Amino acid sequence: MINRISKVYARIVLAHPVFVLIALSLLLLFSFYHSKNFQLDASADSLMLEDDQDLKIFREVNQRYTIRDFLVVTFTPREELFSRASLQKIKELSNSLKRLERVDSVLTLLDIPLLKTSDVKLSEITPNNIKTLQNSTVNVARAKDELLKSPIYRDLILSADGQTTALLINLKRDTYFTDLLNKRNQLRAKKRVEKLSEDDQAQLDEYVAAYDEYNTLFNQRRHQDIEQVRSIIRPYEQYAEVHLGGVPMIADDMITFIRHDLIVFGFGVFVFIVVTLTIIFREIRWVILPLLNCFFSVLFMVGMLGLLNWKVTVISSNFISLMLILTISMNIHLAERYRQLCGEMKDHCQRDIVFETVKKMVWPCFYTALTTILAFSSLVFSGIRPVIDFGWMMTIGLSVTFFASFVQLPAVLVLMKKSGAVYSEDRELTFISKLASVVRFHGGKVLLFAFFCLVISIVGIMKLKVENSFINYFSNDTEIYQGMKLIDDKLGGTNPLDVLVRFDDSTADSAANGSSAMNEEEEFSEEDEFEWITEYDPADYWFTPYKIRRIKEVHDYLDGLPEVGKVLSLASVVRVAEELNQGKAFDGLELGVLYKKIPDQIKSDMVDNYISIDNNEARISLRILDSLQTLRRRELLDRINNDLIKKLDFSAENITVTGILVLYNNMLQSLFQSQILTLGIVMLGIAAMLLILFRSFLLSIIGIVPNLLAVAVILGMMGLMNIPLDMMTITIAAITMGIGVDDCIHYIYRFREEFSVNGGDFAKTVQKCHRYVGKAIVNTSITIMFGFSILVMSNFIPTIYFGFFTGLAMVIALLAVLTVLPKLILVWRPFKSR
Repeated sequence: MINRISKVYARIVLAHPVFVLIALSLLLLFSFYHSKNFQLDASADSLMLEDDQDLKIFREVNQRYTIRDFLVVTFTPREELFSRASLQKIKELSNSLKRLERVDSVLTLLDIPLLKTSDVKLSEITPNNIKTLQNSTVNVARAKDELLKSPIYRDLILSADGQTTALLINLKRDTYFTDLLNKRNQLRAKKRVEKLSEDDQAQLDEYVAAYDEYNTLFNQRRHQDIEQVRSIIRPYEQYAEVHLGGVPMIADDMITFIRHDLIVFGFGVFVFIVVTLTIIFREIRWVILPLLNCFFSVLFMVGMLGLLNWKVTVISSNFISLMLILTISMNIHLAERYRQLCGEMKDHCQRDIVFETVKKMVWPCFYTALTTILAFSSLVFSGIRPVIDFGWMMTIGLSVTFFASFVQLPAVLVLMKKSGAVYSEDRELTFISKLASVVRFHGGKVLLFAFFCLVISIVGIMKLKVENSFINYFSNDTEIYQGMKLIDDKLGGTNPLDVLVRFDDSTADSAANGSSAMNEEEEFSEEDEFEWITEYDPADYWFTPYKIRRIKEVHDYLDGLPEVGKVLSLASVVRVAEELNQGKAFDGLELGVLYKKIPDQIKSDMVDNYISIDNNEARISLRILDSLQTLRRRELLDRINNDLIKKLDFSAENITVTGILVLYNNMLQSLFQSQILTLGIVMLGIAAMLLILFRSFLLSIIGIVPNLLAVAVILGMMGLMNIPLDMMTITIAAITMGIGVDDCIHYIYRFREEFSVNGGDFAKTVQKCHRYVGKAIVNTSITIMFGFSILVMSNFIPTIYFGFFTGLAMVIALLAVLTVLPKLILVWRPFKSR
């Protein structure tokens, strides 16, 4: 069977290389055409579990309370904030921002209603008699004092030191976009529980296509909006320290980062490849041929992503670099073997040498590609769409790399003259020879040291934690970091979180509240300050003292947590009203009447956003201090849930904690669990492949050990260095296992071949393997290591960690393959002498 395949291969690829190259060129043109649809995505939805029930709750809450996207402009003037000059600059800036097409409103220091400063009775409040800082007659000192003490606006619009203010830019809701998203999600949810009808499936396909198309337009518009905001605030930097913040800006900047990384990584790896290949081979053909393979593989994948409408996200932004690195790695092995055969087959023609190179290298390369594909395919079990797509991207990409290496490269090579630069044993690396001597004469110490490293690594692994610190994802010289840090320090925190409290309509509670309301109504008289007569409305009796007390308890508990910044709820508004009522608490009926009396704008912004009378529910909104060094997000979420149940005596079904923080935490925990599970599957899969390839259970174990050691050491280092696992570094283990095992396969495969040639002499075979395949392993490992090290040029910290630790893992795997693996072969002697 193998001989038949070899003959067909020689008859097609090597006998008709020109026609093969023409066919590949047509395929490349097809890919180039579809590359125009290549897209980037950095939306929040791209990093969430598709079947997460918390995601469904999050979207429902956003709809119920009409939560809009907003941007934050922080403004710290160089002179007194409440001076007329500073207030005038804020007014000018606000007016400029309001004129933007997709800006709905701008809330600033100048727009805040000064209830106490206006000296108006609570019952007489109207939109016309409430002053703001825009009124020329307002007492600025009293206004500043009121704002600094305000339960609502302190640490939201004004910092505690009175020197920094925020301009909240509310963006218009795109109802068409939201409607498309909701319809798509509804049908997707239905599909997860039952089989869709043909009409429903057609409808879903239509919604998905429409959403993807409109999402591109939406992102373009959002980018324009943010650039316009930046252009507006830029001139004000001469008067104040100004920063832009907000989730939309972060998402937009993430796309910019992805573009930057794709360009920098691609160019950086390209330059590195040229330099590396030049140093290793000192022959122009072995620079050009691998680059042609890289060009074909990457362009084909970009076209494939455009054709399949797969968007590149933060997680998959380094796929081009990975493909370049892995393509070069495979090509170096082919080039080294070709050059060795040129020396051994001096009397043979170019076609025979190329054919022999392919014949000897196809199986080890096939299994190395297969094991790496197995590692990346483990990502498809994560449940996170971008991670799943990344797994499929690399799976397809590695298949393309293997195809190009054994079709395009031989087809081009057979058209060229036989290489004049013949492999010379005199040019072997001294480093490799020393490693071979270490294995032969100090192998016991090598195994002892490896065992010591493994024990220390296990200690570090036990300290690993999973975290999702958004602010620490960015370099401290980026605008994202600086804006988030300032908002964290002075304006109440960056990371939003919502706590929903539902109230039971038990008979006893309803009766008590109804009785209380009736007594309150009887005690009300025309002499009271509130003289409003109302018809029956659910709002009249929703605002019971019990509910207000419970909301205040939750509000105060959350406000007392050191990890929590600003907290807003109905309790904030009630406390402002109580201050205006000479500190007296309101009874239920008064609150119901007050709710109907207050101006619509205040009611919409400060009341309706925090209660749902129809759902008998209150919303407490808080923001997490993301830059707090002691913050442990999962522990915080668990503590909030547990304390509300155990300390404040709420039932579990009446408490819901939701927000981006919850969704990202779910994503990371799911990814961690899936990677722990699939890492075992990857190990078993690799062992099975080694068993099939070498037909030896002992060799399959030997081949796994160096990679397990590399993975353990890297994870142990991260644990000992207190570096948390995040959405990218959590994949290091599986990827290291998949890539690192390549060198093991090449070494064992060559050892088996040389063992019979050297008469069954294990020590001599080790020396020969280090001399021949060892050089290719060192070259490929160094190439991979430096290739990954280019990722440290990213602005995205997880990418930097991913590149650094994966590159380091390759070095550890290299040393283990050239020391631990041959020593295990010498000790266990899995090969039999003939």
